[in-house]
Amino acid sequence: MKRYSFLLLIVILSSFTSPKATITLSGKITNNEVGKIWIKGESFEKEINLKPDGTFTEKLPLEYEGIYAIETSKNRMPIYFSKDSKINLTADDSNFSKTIKYTGKGSVENQYIAKKTIITSEISDAELYKLNEVEFLKKVKEIKGSIELLYQKTKFSDAVFKQKESLNFHFLEHKHFLFYMKLHNYYAHTYDFIFSEKFPKFDEKIDLDNESDFLFSIEYQDIVMTKFYDNIKGDEGSFFVSAKNAIPEIKALKSQSIKNRLIQNGVNDINIENANYKNTYNEFISITNDPKIKESLTANYNNTIAVEPGEPSPTFNYENQKGGKTSLESLKGKYVYIDVWATWCGPCRQEIPSLEKVEEQFQGRNIVFVSISVDNSKDREKWSNLVTEKKMSGIQLLADKELNSKFIREYNILGIPRFILIDTNGNVVNAQAPRPSDSKLIELLNSFKL
Repeated sequence: MKRYSFLLLIVILSSFTSPKATITLSGKITNNEVGKIWIKGESFEKEINLKPDGTFTEKLPLEYEGIYAIETSKNRMPIYFSKDSKINLTADDSNFSKTIKYTGKGSVENQYIAKKTIITSEISDAELYKLNEVEFLKKVKEIKGSIELLYQKTKFSDAVFKQKESLNFHFLEHKHFLFYMKLHNYYAHTYDFIFSEKFPKFDEKIDLDNESDFLFSIEYQDIVMTKFYDNIKGDEGSFFVSAKNAIPEIKALKSQSIKNRLIQNGVNDINIENANYKNTYNEFISITNDPKIKESLTANYNNTIAVEPGEPSPTFNYENQKGGKTSLESLKGKYVYIDVWATWCGPCRQEIPSLEKVEEQFQGRNIVFVSISVDNSKDREKWSNLVTEKKMSGIQLLADKELNSKFIREYNILGIPRFILIDTNGNVVNAQAPRPSDSKLIELLNSFKL
């Protein structure tokens, strides 16, 4: 009896530890500037180093059968993997989509994808969606017709791919209908356009919670993501994926891949701008099963905790427009009000007159006003000239790596303008301080009896 139990235990354990299927991907990429390519999928990423001649051979764990992407530093191309894939590819990175060639098991399907990509990329989204209604519908019909003709001419070797790709014509068409209605006014620079009664309605019968379709079709993914946010009620205008009605809807989904994508889209919701970021973090962590997404969520959470009121502020030591460098450490003993801005940011520049008025009001008090520009270093002269031209007062600094500068990243600044208040000991007072045009800023500063 014990012997049978022992054997049963072995069978059970082996069912949990059996290795994933692996596939072979090999090839040669010429004119690749970084000597690397990446294979990316849902909850999957693999970096592949190329040999000096551009060749590579890699065994990849198959996370699922469906669409992945092959990326270089300059290009991205969908690639289909099934459990039988054994693919060899060649491409010139300087003309990737038109030179990519496949051989081996899965080559027919992937050559079809490459040709299809050329068809769909012949017109940009901007050009497509700015067309008038008649021209747009004609163009979509033309694109769909070209892909259907390619499909009919292709002798697929994978029956599953052939069957699922047949659904993509419908997804492609309705994705464009959906996006046109959303984006036409923007791209056409007309805000009073009215769609005719004949304009095709989006097919509401499309299942928006299908794991298999999501892992296979980029067009379906675009539809699902767009419709999800459209269907969230009561969160109009909210910046956060995690707004009050979104999380229950994410939880209700059956597809884990769709859940993961939505959580990935909401990673930056773990931010001091979100008053409920702690609850959001706990909810997101409980929903996703992707270790990399959890890692990103936790990194943002830790960064956000670190800039709560009373915590030591992240520091900087940046170029001063008047010469030399200025560090946060050198300003200890005074309150520091920081304006993170850029010359290319319209809303930032609109705050400049208000900031100058605040500076005048608190002149001679125990506070300094620091403006940190996140302009590109190549635009240093443009930044410096604007500071001089506008006779901008306060301490004018230029961050070393734009929005990727350490100080900016540690405050998890996603958009500008952003205003920060630091106390005399270098601790955070408010990582999301009122802007100069907001009367609450004066109230806040006066509360410290500077």
